[in-house]
Amino acid sequence: MTVSDEMRYRIERDSMGEMQVPADALYGASTARAVENFPISGLRFPRAFIRALGLIKLAAARTNAELGLLSEEKARLIAEAAQEVADGRWDGEFPLDIFQTGSGTSTNMNANEVIATRAAQIAGGGRPVHPNDDVNMGQSSNDVIPSAIHVSAYLEIAEQLLPAMAHLQEMLERRAAETDDVVKMGRTHLMDAMPVRLGQEIGGWAAQVRLARERIEATLPRLAQLALGGTAVGTGINAHPEFGSRVAAVLAELTGLPFREADNHFAAQATQNTATEVSGQLKTYAVALMKIANDLRWMNSGPQGGLAEIALPALQPGSSIMPGKVNPVIPEAVMMVCAQVIGNDVTITVSDQAGNFELNVMLPVIAYNLLQSIQILASASRVLADRAVAGFTVNREAIDDVVEKNPILVTALNPIIGYDRAAQIAKRAYAENRRIKDVAAEMTDLSPEEIDRLLDPAELTRGGIKGGGSAG
Repeated sequence: MTVSDEMRYRIERDSMGEMQVPADALYGASTARAVENFPISGLRFPRAFIRALGLIKLAAARTNAELGLLSEEKARLIAEAAQEVADGRWDGEFPLDIFQTGSGTSTNMNANEVIATRAAQIAGGGRPVHPNDDVNMGQSSNDVIPSAIHVSAYLEIAEQLLPAMAHLQEMLERRAAETDDVVKMGRTHLMDAMPVRLGQEIGGWAAQVRLARERIEATLPRLAQLALGGTAVGTGINAHPEFGSRVAAVLAELTGLPFREADNHFAAQATQNTATEVSGQLKTYAVALMKIANDLRWMNSGPQGGLAEIALPALQPGSSIMPGKVNPVIPEAVMMVCAQVIGNDVTITVSDQAGNFELNVMLPVIAYNLLQSIQILASASRVLADRAVAGFTVNREAIDDVVEKNPILVTALNPIIGYDRAAQIAKRAYAENRRIKDVAAEMTDLSPEEIDRLLDPAELTRGGIKGGGSAG
C-alpha cells in the first residue's frame, strides 16, 4: 500500500481476514467485501428500509439491556447511533447493491458495522461496541431482514400510501358531487350505451380507490408480525426466549404501530407470503388507477377528433413539432407507475417462491420492489388527485349534443314496444343522424309527452322500468 493509499484507506479485519476500507467510512470489512463482490446494478436500498434497520437495532439494544444481556452503556451507545441511522443521517454509509446475498446478510452487517463505528465515535474512541456480539445480539440476518421488510412496508403504507389514497378518494368524491347533474353517454365495449351521470362514473372511480384501500388495510395485521426472535433457522438459537416479543413491543412503542412477534418463525423466515399478499393488493390498486387514468385520457381526447367530454389542466406543451398540442401527461405518468407496480408484483411473486427449507434467499429484491411500489403509488395518487382530477373542466355542450342523438336511448322503450321495433327505430335514427325522440314519434303511437318522459336522459340514469303508453 502506497502512502497515498494509506491516507485514503484503513485496514479492517473480519472472520475472513484483512480488508481495505475507505478511511472515513463508518462501515467495515464485511461491507467493503460486499461492495467489491456485487457491482451489479447501482440500485440501493431505499430510505424506508434503512430507517427500519435503524429502528430494529435500536429496539434490539433496548431489549437486550432490559433482559440484562447488554450493559446499559453499550445499549445507550447503540441506541443513539441506531437512531441516527433511522433518521437518515448516515444513508451514504449504505452503499450495497440490492443484488447481493439473498438473505441480505451483507446489508445487516453493513448496519451493524456503521452503528458500532458510530458508537465508538460517540464514546470518544476505542471499540466499546462489537458489530456482531453487541449490535447484532439475539439476531440473525435471517430474521432481521424479513422484519425490516415488514417494518418498512408497514410504515410506508401507514404514513404515505393510505393518506394519499384517502386524498384521491376524497377528491374524486368531491368532483363526483360537483358533476352529478351532467348526463353523458354511457359506453360499453367503447360503443354507445345508455346514459349515465358523470358523477356516477367518477363515483365509481372513488369506490375503486376506497375498496383498494380497504384491501391493503386488510393485509396490515399480517404485516405487523415480525420474524425477530427466530434468529438463524427459526428456532431462536442464541436469543433470549422473550427477545422476539419484547423487541416487537419496543418497535410498537417507537412507531405507534401494532408490531408483534410472528405466530410461526419458520413461516416468517422461510417465506415472504405476506409481502406477496401486500404486493398483490398494491397491484390491484395499480389496476384500478390504470382504469381511472385511461378513462380520463379517453374523456379528454380531442379536442376535435376525440370525445372531448372534459379538458384536463394544460400543464406543458405536448409536442416538439406540433404547436398548440397539449397531452394528458398526468394520466400517462400514472399509467407508467401502474405498469411498474404490476411488474414489481411479478418479481416479488417469483422471488417468494425461492424459499428453500428454512430461508427465503431473494429478500433484498423483494424489499426493493415492494417499497418502490408503495412509494410510487403514493406519489402517483397525489399527483393524479391534484394535477388532473381537481382541475378538469366539463364540456357540457359536447356532452349534451351526443346524448341527444344517442340511438341507444331507445332501450327504455323495450318494455313498451318490444326489442325488435326499438332496434328498427335505433337503426333509422343512426342512419339519418336524427334524435331518437323524433324518430320514435314517427314510428310509434306514443305521444310526444310520453316520449319526452320515457326518453328523458336524466331519468334514465336513475334506474327502474318506465311504463305507460301502448305499442304502435
